[in-house]
Amino acid sequence: MTFTLRDAAPNDVPAVLRLVRGLAEYENLLHHVTATEADIRRLLFSDPRPLARAALAEADGQAVGIILWFHTVGTFTGRLGVYVEDVFVEPAWRGKGIGLALFRHVAQAALAEDCVCMEWRVLTWNAPAIDFYRKLGARHLTDWHTMELRGAAFAQLGAGNG
Repeated sequence: MTFTLRDAAPNDVPAVLRLVRGLAEYENLLHHVTATEADIRRLLFSDPRPLARAALAEADGQAVGIILWFHTVGTFTGRLGVYVEDVFVEPAWRGKGIGLALFRHVAQAALAEDCVCMEWRVLTWNAPAIDFYRKLGARHLTDWHTMELRGAAFAQLGAGNG
C-alpha cells in the first residue's frame, strides 16, 4: 500500500473536514465539532495569508491522513515555531509510515521557514500516539498545564465581567 503527501488545496476542504471529524470521533469529542466547510476554508485559504496550513496523505485516490498546523511565536527566542493542531490517520492506514511522513512534512516546512520547534497536545489515554511521539524524539513537558477558557466564561471575560 503506497501513499502520497501534498499540501491541501481549496477543493480538499470536504476531505479536511471529514478527517477532522474522524479525529474527533477517535478522541470521543465528535460532539464538540461545529466547524463547517466555510470555517475550514477560511482557516486554510483566507486572503492574503492563511491562518493555518494542512497536508494530506492520499492513497487509492482518497485522503486517508491529515496534519494541520499554524505558527506560534517564541518571544524567548525571537523566532517562530509551529503548533500541530490536528494529526489523524484513518485506522486502516495506521502503521504504514503515514504519521511519520506527515510529521516530517511539517518539520521540513517549519525548518524552511526558520522555525525553532514543533509542539502539540495528546490525550493522556492515547498510548499508541504517545509511544509514536516518543520514537520521534518528542518529550513530555511536565512543568506546564494546558489551560482553556471557553463558552460562558470566555464570553464573560470578553464582556469585562471576569
